[in-house]
Amino acid sequence: MTTDSSEPAPRRRRRWPRVLALGAALLVLSVAGVGWWFYERLDGNIHTDTRTANELKKYEAERPVSVVRDAQNILLIGSDNRGGKGNGKYGKDTGTQRSDTTILLHLQAGGKSATAVSIPRDLMVDIPACEGADGKRAQARFAQFNWAFESGGAACSIRTVEKLTGIRVDHHMIVDFSGFKRLVNAVGGVEMCLKEPVDDAEAHLKLPAGRQVLHGEQALGYVRARYSIGDGSDTERIGRQQEFMSSLVKKVQSNGVLLNPAKLYPVLNAATSSLTTDPGLDSLKDLYALARGVRDIPRDKIRFLTIPRQPYTYDKNRDELVQPDADRLFRQLRLDRPVPVSHAVTASAGGGPKAADLTGYQGTTAARGICE
Repeated sequence: MTTDSSEPAPRRRRRWPRVLALGAALLVLSVAGVGWWFYERLDGNIHTDTRTANELKKYEAERPVSVVRDAQNILLIGSDNRGGKGNGKYGKDTGTQRSDTTILLHLQAGGKSATAVSIPRDLMVDIPACEGADGKRAQARFAQFNWAFESGGAACSIRTVEKLTGIRVDHHMIVDFSGFKRLVNAVGGVEMCLKEPVDDAEAHLKLPAGRQVLHGEQALGYVRARYSIGDGSDTERIGRQQEFMSSLVKKVQSNGVLLNPAKLYPVLNAATSSLTTDPGLDSLKDLYALARGVRDIPRDKIRFLTIPRQPYTYDKNRDELVQPDADRLFRQLRLDRPVPVSHAVTASAGGGPKAADLTGYQGTTAARGICE
């Protein structure tokens, strides 16, 4: 019996679709597996601050209630903790920490605008009795604002802000020195313009004048520098921090970061590993929903400003509120109303409004080009 040598050929041809289908399935599973691995890694980076949530529950009865549904108020705390990895060079770790920078971020309902209000660390405020991580209870006192974080961590800072403003704080985030540097490096640095050279040994910063891109260590030194730039006031430092934040937001919102996976993942990795948040923001899903809302806000609707303040009557090295301007600002935020900003803060700008109405608040927007 003879054998037809061409008979197996059709069978081989019929196998190719199966091989292609199997290959496609394996590719999809591989991509899905890598995506899940990335998601799990990013999600696992975030530190959850359950202690603050538990502490705040004890004082729920005295906390203000939210007035407008869907509006959010988030307290952003930059900790000057020297105990973390890489932070020792910024000073001795004494076992305590203070809020080096504190910003109350108000996100208007419907994603219409975002207002970031800086709270000076030297502002004299009423700090409630708070319990520290060591279980010791600090008595209520009238002192500079950053003592609240030292006395009782984020819970004490939140209660102090709520007592000061009457605004309910829905969430909080804490980032330390190292986390800030990682985030700046992940976006490829932030462009700033310096009117004069900077030489600040305490802030580990030496920069020439002019346009330049600041990376992690330089960026941290720039936002921390105080006595070597301008008049050495914390108010001027806040102005520089607001300018830097504005430029950072502009960089992150750019397509070069958001639409580039090679750049986006390092940014997300740096951001998530740098954060300690309350349980309501401790997942990648929660943070993505928040970031997506902020991303869609027009840049000219993202404002940075400072609580109306002036030198404290009994100590010019401390601050006090300017009234009734501060209460007007708090009311606008509490009722989820827009806060007009009259003009941009510069490195030499003062800390309080020039007029009694809302159009006197000084601030800057993310649309403003720092080096334009």
